[in-house]
Amino acid sequence: MQHSFEVSKGLENILTELIINCTNQAIKSQRFVSKEWFSLSEAAKYAGVSNNTLVKFRQLGLKVCEIDGIKRVAKKEIDRFLEEYSY
Repeated sequence: MQHSFEVSKGLENILTELIINCTNQAIKSQRFVSKEWFSLSEAAKYAGVSNNTLVKFRQLGLKVCEIDGIKRVAKKEIDRFLEEYSY
């Protein structure tokens, strides 16, 4: 069953802007999903913690890859670490 109703042009514009904003936010939040390796700041954002907390995570055993001074953290390593410390 399909319903139809009319909305004012102003409400239509507001709804259109809201849908576009929500879609853009969803796309931006998904940028981490396909990425396998993160910089340290990206890793902190992915884990939802500050950079200082990520340093503490490293001290607790979070593995970081470093090649020529460039540090990267695997997404699966962050997931493993958080799962290990979950209760």
